[in-house]
Amino acid sequence: MRADIDGDGADEEFADSTIERALTAFAAGEPVCVHDFADREGETDIIYPAAAVDAAAVAHLRNDAGGLVCVAVADHVADAFGLPFLADAIDHPAAEDTPEYDDRSSFSLPVNHRDTFTGITDADRARTIVALADAATAAERDPGSYTPATFAEEFRAPGHVHVLRGAKGGVRERVGHTELGLALAAAADLPPAVVVCEMLDDATGEALSPVDAAAYAARHGIPYVEGADLVSALR
Repeated sequence: MRADIDGDGADEEFADSTIERALTAFAAGEPVCVHDFADREGETDIIYPAAAVDAAAVAHLRNDAGGLVCVAVADHVADAFGLPFLADAIDHPAAEDTPEYDDRSSFSLPVNHRDTFTGITDADRARTIVALADAATAAERDPGSYTPATFAEEFRAPGHVHVLRGAKGGVRERVGHTELGLALAAAADLPPAVVVCEMLDDATGEALSPVDAAAYAARHGIPYVEGADLVSALR
C-alpha cells in the first residue's frame, strides 16, 4: 500500500525513500514488513536479518506475525550446506510441490542446532537461527571449507526452524518473500540468511491485509515495503 501522492515522480520518490529507510533499518538489525504481490501470496511477512535474531525477536514473530518462522538462505549457501528442496528429498506418495502461487515452494529441511533441547522455545529457535546465519557467513566466505558434513556437525533434522532455499537468480527469477528478504540482506551488506514469518489476522485467521499490515508497521515504527518497489529498486 503506497501513500496517495500525485504524480509519478513523487510516487517514485516516495518508494525510493521507503526502500532507503528499510535498508537502513535492516542493516541495523531491525525488522522490515514486506508485502509480496496481490496476485501472488498476497501476504506481508515480518523479515529480520537472521544474525540479529534473539529470543525476543522470535517472541515478536510468533506473537505479532503468527505464521511459520523460517530462515531463508541463498542458493549457493544451501548448496554448501547440502540442503535439497524438501519435496525432492521426500520419498512418499504425498510429496508434491505445485503450489497455486508459484512454480514450486522454497522449503528445504527443518533443523535444530545440536545445542538446543526441544528446539521449539524462543531461546532454542534463536540459537538455531543465529547459528544458521553464522554458517551462511562461513560458507560464503570460503565455500570449499563448509560442507554438508560440517553442517551436520552443527545441525540435526528434523527440527523446528524451516530452512528455505532462495532461487539461484534471486528476484530476477522468483519474487517470493525468500528472495525479497535475501535481496534486502544483500543490499544491506549482510549475511545471506534472513528470517521470514507471515502476518496473520487474529480475527479471521487469514493473511493480514496490506492496509492492516501497513498500519501495524506504522504503529511500531517498522518500515513497510511493497514487493514491487523492492524488486524495482534492487534488481
